[in-house]
Order: sequence, then C-alpha cells, then structure tokens
Amino acid sequence: MLDAALKTQLTAYLQNLREPITLVASLGEGQGSADMLALLEDVASTSDKVSLDVTGADARKPSFAITRAAGNADVRFAGLPLGHEFTSLVLALLHVGGHPPRIEAELVEQIRALEGPFRFETYFSQSCQNCPDVVQALNTMAALNPNISHVAIDGALFQAEVEARQVMAVPTILLNGEAFGQGRMSLEQILAKLDTGAAARDAEKLKAKAPFEVLIIGGGPAGAASAIYAARKGIRTGLAAERFGGQVLDTMAIENFISVPHTEGPKLVSGLEQHVKDYDVDVMTLQKAVKLVPASTPGGLVTVELENGARLASRTVILATGARWRQMGVPGEEEYRNRGVAYCPHCDGPLFKGKRVAVIGGGNSGVEAAIDLAGIVAHVTLIEFDSQLRADAVLQRKLASLPNVTIVTSALTTEVRGDGARVTGLVYKDRNSDEIHNVDLEGIFVQIGLVPNTEWLKDAVALSPRGEIEVDHRGATSVPGVFAAGDATTTPYKQIVIAMGEGSKAALSAFDYLIRLPAEVAQAA
Repeated sequence: MLDAALKTQLTAYLQNLREPITLVASLGEGQGSADMLALLEDVASTSDKVSLDVTGADARKPSFAITRAAGNADVRFAGLPLGHEFTSLVLALLHVGGHPPRIEAELVEQIRALEGPFRFETYFSQSCQNCPDVVQALNTMAALNPNISHVAIDGALFQAEVEARQVMAVPTILLNGEAFGQGRMSLEQILAKLDTGAAARDAEKLKAKAPFEVLIIGGGPAGAASAIYAARKGIRTGLAAERFGGQVLDTMAIENFISVPHTEGPKLVSGLEQHVKDYDVDVMTLQKAVKLVPASTPGGLVTVELENGARLASRTVILATGARWRQMGVPGEEEYRNRGVAYCPHCDGPLFKGKRVAVIGGGNSGVEAAIDLAGIVAHVTLIEFDSQLRADAVLQRKLASLPNVTIVTSALTTEVRGDGARVTGLVYKDRNSDEIHNVDLEGIFVQIGLVPNTEWLKDAVALSPRGEIEVDHRGATSVPGVFAAGDATTTPYKQIVIAMGEGSKAALSAFDYLIRLPAEVAQAA
C-alpha cells in the first residue's frame, strides 16, 4: 500500500513515539477492507511501538482505532486516510503515542479542561483540502482528553450513511449526533464553540493591549506580506483576522505563483504563517472587525472595534480583508447551502458521485470545476450568463471533449429548487428567448467570482460602486493613516502574487507615514 519512500519517512516519524500504540481494525469483505489491512500492516512494520489487532468490532467497516495501553485515547478512521488525510494519520499516530502536538501550552490546558463527553464525527473526502485541519484538530483533542472521541469518516466510502444523514458538504462535523459545524475550522474555532467563556476571556486580553504602530486587519497573502514588511522595520505590529490564510485556504491548485510551478492553498498558507511567526508580530485570530473609527486628531490613534466588544488602537491600519465567494442571490440558494448548493468542487465533488450537477459560471474557475466534476458525477450542466464562455481556450477545448457535459450560454439562473431537505433542480431563463427551463439535478456548484469583505467599512472609508476600498498608487485610502491592499481594494487583477506585492507596498507606505509624523505627535501616548 505504501511505497518505499513513504515507509522510510514514516519510520523516521514514528521514532518520536513515546509509548506503544495499537491499531485496532474492524474489517469486512471487499477491496476497501483489503486495502485498509495492507495499509495498517505497512504502518505497523515501521515501528516496534506499533502493533496491529484485526479483531475490532466497530459497526463501520472498514475502520480502525488508534489506542494506547492506558486506554485513554479514542481516535478512529472509517475509510483510508490517504490523499490529503495521510498527514492526519501520521499526526494521530504520534499524538496518541505521546508525542506532544505543536500547539501553544495554553490551548493544551484548555483542551484538557473540557469536561465532555464530546463524541465527534467528521465526514471528509480525500480530495478535500479543507478537511485535514478539522480532522487533525479533533484528533489532537481526542489524544489529549479522554472525555473526547473522534472518528473521521470518508464520505465517498460510506455513501449510505452520508445519504441517511444528508451530508452534502465536507467537512461536516457532528457532535454527539447533532450538527456542529461545516467547512474549515481551526482548533481555536472548535474550542471557541465548546468553551463558551473563551470569547469573553479573549476580549479582556485584547482590551489590555497597548496601541500598535501598524495594525493589519486580515490574514491572507496581502495581510501576511504587510505584517512581514512592517515587522522588519522594527515597529510594533499586530495582525487581527477571522482566520489566517483567508480565501487561499480554499484554493486547490496554484500554478502561477512565480518561481513555484505548483502548490496548494493550505501549503502556501502554512508557509506564510510560519514566515510571519519568524518576526515579532502579534497575531490575533478568530477576530472579526466590525467598525473602523478614524483618528480624532491628525496623526492620532485609529481604532478598530471587534465583534467580541474589544477595541484595538494603532497609529496606522492596513485593511486586507480579502474577498469571499460571490453568491447567485436567487431564491433557494441560501436555504439549500451545503444541502446541494456548494462552492468548493474539489471538497464536495466526491459526495455527488454518480449524480447530476450544475456548475454556475463559465470563467476559468467554472470550467475547471466542470472538468473535475465530470470525472466523478453522472452529468454536468455548465451554465454561463454571457453568450460565450470566458475561460482559457485550452480549458474550453478540454471541456468540449467530455461526453457527459452540457454547456448552456446566455442563461440566467433564477431559482434553486428543493424538496425541503436537499436540492432537486434549478431554473434558468434563456436570455435570448426569455424561455424558462427546469433542470433536474442533485448538486449546484457556484463559481461566479468574488465579493470584497468590506460591508463593515461602508461609512468609514471611500468604497467603489462594487464595494472595493479605493486606494491610490501607494495603497492609501481616503482616511489618513489607513491603507489597504489585496482583493478588497480597487487594485485590478485579483491574484495572490499581486496581493502580496500590494500588501508589502501598503506596509512601506504606513512606515513612511509614521516617520513623517511630527515628533510631538509620534511620541504622544
């Protein structure tokens, strides 16, 4: 199952095990169980601290538990943890085996203090780049606290269960049998939902922080670049964001980042986060900004109010709030979000194996999604508002060669239909004839671009009619001391490499602004 190179790497990793662990397999008939047995035998062969027991009696087959002699850990995988989840397997082996997780001591104590019981189930797909964060976070919690258990379930392998529980997006997290969350969640986000007092404690800590010289709002490529360039100047730098990485976390393939022929969003974000941590940057995640208050006097402190009630003050602020997937804005879309309406074909595509789906949008993202889905689903209908597709010619040629794809242009999607539980179809209008068409299907993947995360800035800085922050050639906004960068601004061409450059420029502009302040203003409390 594992090639020689992987087995060599795994042997090296498992030298970090501090106590023996046992892989308890629950196997049945069929290729899935045979593959799991082969995988577990390979894993067990890499360390004398790993043993294999094939007498498991879990109802889910194939599945396996990772246990330790003390019996105080419950980490399970139902399905093969390969693809994006192989790292999750390695980390679970290490953490159950006593190797400490690389998280802050404060988080470890917070996890161990949870009383439970908390029985987590996570549905994942091997092609989902969002799933490993959730799986690894919950596995870590289960390894640290005996009141917590976690099973990661491959939705493509357990389709009957997925249908019964109406799981239509991954990752989907259940807690004690009830819905807990969907989509990417960090360890901090999960803990915040479980530990209801955490937000208040966090707000009090934030209120006590001294003013920054540069405060960045947003943790995507623009925000990360701003933080690095500001911190290198030796000035007090803070970064507040809902999640570090922003939209890039949801990007599968990146093939135009100069000098890096190919990478994936989560991998790039991991590098960005580590680079930021190499400098003296106060990173504050899970923080949603809700109001910007300009300085009351020239060169004074700009204030950013957060959703939890805390306020952060700074001499300068860099807005790098990025963008999010644009929605169609039609009846039924919100009602059936994650119940057939999806925005990540790589993540959720495997859940629609053998079914009929539509892709909304004929740009590169939409056509790439249709090509990928065509290899999984029964049929893809691509719907484009314009009279022709806007994707690159090479993508259009590939799409046209696929036998299970229908391309519809000059079409306006007007409604998402459903039966109350899930999507059953969509309605579109032919823009040439005004004729109404109904398409029966089970899934809709929306790929129609991005909308800037700037609603909270409406009355604070000048915005374009599209809601983008208006900036000049230096990244300055309409408010003195406030700069902006990345996909939330009027800078054209929403690309990662451009966002990084604009973020660096905004930080340099903020520093230039600071050093030009009158001495008496710069030194004022």
